[in-house]
Amino acid sequence: MDSLEEKVLSVFMDEEFSKGPNSNRSLEDYELEDGSDCQERTSYWESQEAMLQEILERYNSTGTKLREEVGRIIEMAKSFDFCSCLKPNSSDCSNCLRRQVVVLLCERGFQANLCISKWNHTKKFPGGSHEYIELMASTSTTKKKIPFLIELELKEQFQIAKASTEYWELISWLPEFFIGKPDYLTAIVRVMCDAAKISMKEKKIHMGPWRKTGFMQMKWSSGFTQKLTVDEPFDRPDSCLRISVAVT
Repeated sequence: MDSLEEKVLSVFMDEEFSKGPNSNRSLEDYELEDGSDCQERTSYWESQEAMLQEILERYNSTGTKLREEVGRIIEMAKSFDFCSCLKPNSSDCSNCLRRQVVVLLCERGFQANLCISKWNHTKKFPGGSHEYIELMASTSTTKKKIPFLIELELKEQFQIAKASTEYWELISWLPEFFIGKPDYLTAIVRVMCDAAKISMKEKKIHMGPWRKTGFMQMKWSSGFTQKLTVDEPFDRPDSCLRISVAVT
């Protein structure tokens, strides 16, 4: 039988629920204008905030000890002179920081991988790639190890120019780092992308395909994988590359 957590999470993953209480209406049905104070607009933003808060409550209620420990390791990595680029910039080098975090996780006995999701250009979406960390961990409910995703730049993924006040309020609710199961991240992406669409419509700004839910979800996708050593190049054509860092 599914656990209570799994049942609740399945609700968040449902397409109809992700549209909010007015799920029988398309987002385009809202006649939102800049500065509008209509009841539908207020109801929409209140529903998005309520959904995001409930997702985050469920997210925070699982894997708490693991999240705290990984959080300490991330802060420790940030205190090091971790940047090894040709033009070092330790205060703003997310690529080197991710590698440093993986090294420290492995040193402490975690099974951690640096993942690179890559996708080709299509008529629907532009090509691209994204790096994140995958941590294999067990939970109190199962001994089988399950993947936890670590995204060091969660808020940055959803920032848009000239966003509405309500959209920035949603961003403020997001944790600085995401450390949790992929399903929770998928639920967050759906809420934030729906909200971004409305915010940009209010501001009469075109929404690029890279802001849409399908594109955003590809950033943390899994597909064909290949394990590499940390010294190997990262410009491989694979859909997803996993770099396993061996600590000696």
